[in-house]
Amino acid sequence: MPGPIAQLLLSLLWTVAGVLLIVGGVWLFDRLTPLDYRGEIRKGNIAAGIVVAAVVLAVTAVVVSVILV
Repeated sequence: MPGPIAQLLLSLLWTVAGVLLIVGGVWLFDRLTPLDYRGEIRKGNIAAGIVVAAVVLAVTAVVVSVILV
């Protein structure tokens, strides 16, 4: 069994990997869709914000399930 320092470093490594995968997934969604969601959100379009939030949650669910398996 690894020591506490090794466990902490592994936790930090998986955290960074998860965050990078989530950011990459959202970036890929942003590039693949023809609509400028950031611009729409800045204009006050609540539906665009809900769509982006749903994408973030979906990508996060996939990343978490991949990391835990």
